[in-house]
Amino acid sequence: MLSLLSRGVTLSLVFLLAARFGMAAERATPPIDFAHQIVPLLQQHCAECHAGDQAEGGFSINNRELLLDAGVVTAGDSSDSYLMELITTQDKDIQMPPAGKPRVPAKSVALVGRWIDQQLPWEPGFSFAENTYEPPLAPRRPELPPAVAGRDNPVDRIIDAHLAASGVKQTGELDDAAFYRRVSLDLVGLLPAPTDVTEFVADSAPDKRERLIDKLLADRTAYAQHWMTFWNDLLRNDYQGTGYVDGGRKEIGAWLYRSLMENKPYDEFARELVSPTDESVGFINGIKWRGAVNASQTREIQFAQNVPQVFLGINLKCASCHDSFIDRWTLEETYNLAAVFSDHELEIHRCDKPTGKYASPRWLFPELGEVDDSLPREERLEQLSLLLTHPENGRFARTIVNRLWCQLMGRGIVHPTDSMHTEPWNEDLLDYLAVHLVDHNYDVQATLRLIASSQAYQSQSASIDAQPVAGEFEYQGPVAKRMTAEQFVDAVWQITGTGPESPHKKAAAFLGKTEGEQRGPNGRFRSALVASDLLMRSLGRPNREQVVSSRPPLLTTLQALDLSNSPTLVGTLDQGATNLKQHFEGKSPAEAVDELYLAALSRHPTEREQQIAGQILEDPSNKQGIEDLLWSVIMLPEFQIVR
Repeated sequence: MLSLLSRGVTLSLVFLLAARFGMAAERATPPIDFAHQIVPLLQQHCAECHAGDQAEGGFSINNRELLLDAGVVTAGDSSDSYLMELITTQDKDIQMPPAGKPRVPAKSVALVGRWIDQQLPWEPGFSFAENTYEPPLAPRRPELPPAVAGRDNPVDRIIDAHLAASGVKQTGELDDAAFYRRVSLDLVGLLPAPTDVTEFVADSAPDKRERLIDKLLADRTAYAQHWMTFWNDLLRNDYQGTGYVDGGRKEIGAWLYRSLMENKPYDEFARELVSPTDESVGFINGIKWRGAVNASQTREIQFAQNVPQVFLGINLKCASCHDSFIDRWTLEETYNLAAVFSDHELEIHRCDKPTGKYASPRWLFPELGEVDDSLPREERLEQLSLLLTHPENGRFARTIVNRLWCQLMGRGIVHPTDSMHTEPWNEDLLDYLAVHLVDHNYDVQATLRLIASSQAYQSQSASIDAQPVAGEFEYQGPVAKRMTAEQFVDAVWQITGTGPESPHKKAAAFLGKTEGEQRGPNGRFRSALVASDLLMRSLGRPNREQVVSSRPPLLTTLQALDLSNSPTLVGTLDQGATNLKQHFEGKSPAEAVDELYLAALSRHPTEREQQIAGQILEDPSNKQGIEDLLWSVIMLPEFQIVR
């Protein structure tokens, strides 16, 4: 049970986190489906006067930001939104749509109200404005600008030229300790050991940062266990549901873990998922849902949705029911891709109703080649895997390097990462990273090394006060990231000397077949290898019944409250206080505080922090004081942010 002091500190820091992350309370009403419920409504009733080139009355609905700027809606409060008055009033002078045009039906008015109350959710990258940008398919090798001030890394050469052209000054360089913490969390998902940080800071060798990056990437176990989280999310692996029980889902953990341990070339990695081995077939097979399902949820359509989303940044979910409302993809194209996977004739369903038309196995980009529909399923999949990774398919390499950039830098070059039809903020940077990956035999670690070695990555985080309007993002530096659930839990286990002594059964099965030591810090197993619990789910670990390409950057108020009251975390810190009590034996309060700050934040406490922490930890032999201090430190935004 927390002491009164600990509870007070914890709750105060919860609300500090709320202020830092702009957290909003969750609502019990069903979430709005923007693409299917709101887009058609706005197109029917509003787009003629307020979309595209039209912005009558200074009011445009082209994107969420312009809608908010118009001052007609208050996100989160439909009762204070002028738009609701416009679509419900009987005053012909102000009603919208104007007199003489059909009014918005009551059911649709209610949808608009719910949409506003739910903070106006918007499909990432979508705009009602005409999209004149068509992403190129072929790869492109840009010419590198000259190096400035000895900054010869290709990433820096491109970004230095970009910043010079935009008149933006890059943020200053991270100090050594902060760099060590960032790069360790980014590459292997772990906090650096305090002794390692101290030695690194004292090292005067000019190449020490490059050597550290190489050392982290060479730690095969730590690297694989960290990136398991990224790929489990994308590949819908480690799903917790009935699928594994009744044979409706197959685990690919053994194949995935071995592929990461070996740093398998990415093109080969993708081909083995699309034209699978027995170990990797679970990805394209998807989930066999129980009972009757919508036609857009069959295994064949799951295949057509997941393969383009993961490997090409193309979202076909909307085009699985009808021609997409949000981009150029059609229902027929989705079904034709699904037919490559299907072992039977596939009838096209529009909005779950059969059309009497049947799909033919086709690839999304016929200019690269086609799938032979006369071949059996396995050979069609092999052809598809080769088309996907075709040397002239530049979108394949661009999509993964964009995801890697986002993981390290906090925001994609194309943002969001599943909207690769959106114009990048720097096309040369995206194209260079893509051809660099191909030049290095699709070595993902080579791309990570290139980014992490740049001065751009090693600079201080830039501050983004508000989400930029689509197409108007201005790069200033790395964007601070909230720890993933797994990073947070692993960090707490590291600091407290706790953690599970065994992995979950599925992980145990493949770890036993893998050469080398698979345990993490303290001889315990890491969170990616154990079953998800309430704490991890509260912090954003998904159930993975769907592809998850990015986790929510914001922590909701309810999540923050769960974090501060989690029985799992309470138990961990209770045991951690016991462990640290033994470790701190014979040490002064100042020494204990210093050690904890180094372990958690990779820095020494300031004089003021030492004074406050010393009041909490008056005696290092007092377990309750240690527990209170642990709560205080792990609730700090600085602890929970990779910055």
